[in-house]
Amino acid sequence: MPLSSYWLLRHSVVMCLLLHSLVLMTLCFHHAATSCSKRCYCSESEGPSGGKTMRCSNLRLTEIPRDIPNDTRRLYLDYNLLTSIPANAFQELPLLAELDLSHNELALLESGAFRGLGASLQFLDLSSNQLTTLDPEAFEGLKARSNLTGNPWHCDCPLQTALPRLDLEPVSLTGIVCQTSEPEDSGAQGVPFLLAKDLDLCVVLKKTTDVAMLVTMFGWFTMVISYLVYYVRHNQEDARRHLEYLKSLPSRQGKSEESSTISTVV
Repeated sequence: MPLSSYWLLRHSVVMCLLLHSLVLMTLCFHHAATSCSKRCYCSESEGPSGGKTMRCSNLRLTEIPRDIPNDTRRLYLDYNLLTSIPANAFQELPLLAELDLSHNELALLESGAFRGLGASLQFLDLSSNQLTTLDPEAFEGLKARSNLTGNPWHCDCPLQTALPRLDLEPVSLTGIVCQTSEPEDSGAQGVPFLLAKDLDLCVVLKKTTDVAMLVTMFGWFTMVISYLVYYVRHNQEDARRHLEYLKSLPSRQGKSEESSTISTVV
């Protein structure tokens, strides 16, 4: 066999092996990205609203699985032991349309917890957890219908300000009930928060702000008055000294003239 033919055959074999390895690696990466998470159950459905559904319900999970397929459209993490949702927890799931986090122990939604889901997520279930308040930054850009019922809400001005920014399920109108409130005598405890039309928990905050502004203005006013008093007293002292100086000038001048007259007579 000529040397050139042998080299060409050897080169072809090497290229085939490299191409075969590349194809296998691609298939492995694709399988890792689209396969089901451990201990969870995945299914595929057809149709416009189809796609992958992953169920991780009642598995006593304490954190969100890190190997969720990125083509998941419905994710069920209900009936677990999750206590918090960290920032960017679902950022790698661009197709996620439904997220069920109900019946956990969630007490904290970090800022940016649902970042990246604004364009895809249509329904979010946070019912029956341990949420007492909300950070609006956790729902950054989110337009999904949300269920927030069955949580021990601490109703205060920040919560009253945050809730109108969310697209809530109708059941949340009666299901968001204040377990505690600030101020305590606001009458909000045990009341459906969103149906209490005359309830304004920001009044105390506004009054506190007004008092703080009045105290600040009084402080500035006191400083200005003190400065004016000091300025007037200081100028009065200077004026008195200057007046005494002016009064002393004629007498000195008279003595000088008298001395000159005596000298002349002598």
